[in-house]
Amino acid sequence: MRSRYSAYALNKANYIIDTTHKESPHYLKNKSEWKKEILVFCKSTQFQNLEIIDESVPSKTATVTFIASLLQNGHDITFTEKSTFKKLGEKWLYVSGTKKDGIHFDL
Repeated sequence: MRSRYSAYALNKANYIIDTTHKESPHYLKNKSEWKKEILVFCKSTQFQNLEIIDESVPSKTATVTFIASLLQNGHDITFTEKSTFKKLGEKWLYVSGTKKDGIHFDL
């Protein structure tokens, strides 16, 4: 999770694409278009802080709950998410997340 947050902050769209599972609703077959969408988000967003609240790492599926503090075009878009990752070989890939606007400790 930390590496994906850093990738967004550093405009590393290819890393986001490479660490997204094909089962993810965010996965796009058109990588060129997907990369453009990621970069538009990255360039209009200030990534201020990432706080990991909880994590569970069984063998093949893991969850991470975090608070991402962000500003987008001057507006606070901080959110809390519980993300699911699946292990494929030695890589953990993002599958999906349950997201709430603001700061929550009960996801």
